[in-house]
Amino acid sequence: MYAAEVPKGSTYQLIAAWLLLAEGGVGLVFLPIIVLSTKTNIDPAEIAAFAIGCALSLGAGALLYSKWAWSWWLALAVSVAVPAWLFATGGLTSEKEGYIATGVVWTIGLAAAAIILAVILALFGALGRLSKNPVAYGITGFYTSFFRGTPLIVQLFLIYLALPQIGQSFERLSVVNILSLTTFQAGVLGLGLNYGAYMTEIFRAGIQSVGHGQAEAADALGMSYAQRMRRVVLPQATRVIIPPTGNEFIAMMKDTALVSFLGVELSRAELFRRAQLAASENVTERLEAFLVAAGMYWLLTAIFTYFQRRLERRMGKGYERGTQAAQRKPHFIQATPSGAFGSGAGVVDLPEIQAQPGMPVEPPP
Repeated sequence: MYAAEVPKGSTYQLIAAWLLLAEGGVGLVFLPIIVLSTKTNIDPAEIAAFAIGCALSLGAGALLYSKWAWSWWLALAVSVAVPAWLFATGGLTSEKEGYIATGVVWTIGLAAAAIILAVILALFGALGRLSKNPVAYGITGFYTSFFRGTPLIVQLFLIYLALPQIGQSFERLSVVNILSLTTFQAGVLGLGLNYGAYMTEIFRAGIQSVGHGQAEAADALGMSYAQRMRRVVLPQATRVIIPPTGNEFIAMMKDTALVSFLGVELSRAELFRRAQLAASENVTERLEAFLVAAGMYWLLTAIFTYFQRRLERRMGKGYERGTQAAQRKPHFIQATPSGAFGSGAGVVDLPEIQAQPGMPVEPPP
């Protein structure tokens, strides 16, 4: 049977095409709004150059779907030339877009550090919720109840402002210094604790989705509790845990904007805070600054959603039931009362069956 084989470079080619199409599409969508909001500050030549760059990105992304070998070189040239022009000229409005785009790095870093903390807390929280130890069960129950029952913005202010006050009550300068966190540290801790409480239930449901027979088989092999969870239960629960965890990461990346209310330092300001500062410098450019920030949030969400779907498809590959699995299903030949062998596909007469060398053939009773 002929089976089509996907080339190795096709996945990377589709990712590159999608990124170029997203870059050009987002630029053309927001170009009219940016021009109308700041038309007195923008040179028409810069507007035309920006539009041409967006059109080139769309064209290069579309060409990557073709079979022409030179499309790769054109896409590479466009992907290097367009960002180089943006960084060299500062975009359409001097330094505003580059200034706001720098906050993307801090936004991704804040979300990545917080999701690592949340995953660790969720794992131990889920194990505590499933434990028969009353102390572990009580601590994890209080943790999930408190951080799921209070607003995230309140938790951020408690961590950033209340912890130093607790340190002052000890009248120890060293304790005050330890509990006085930067806005970035407070944001990571607040986001990690909040989302860890929600993800605790996700991890608990994923662990409980694994059949009891798996744990019983591990116990029969003499595995300890840690070995059973590490080698048997958690690898199978990962398939169930990954999709909602990816959704939580995307939501967390957008909730990093709440950290700006703590008064973030300029050098470590995330995306929304930089948009606020850029808008406060010039009242006439508020719409442009917040639109650029919204477009970058949208683009980040779309990119991570795409890779999340790819990861889900890869993790669930062995559990899919489709036509290919049905084609690979073995057919067993069974004896029928009429003296022929039957299967799901029909009845096969005895003379058509060929025995393997050295295998005795006996007629059916």
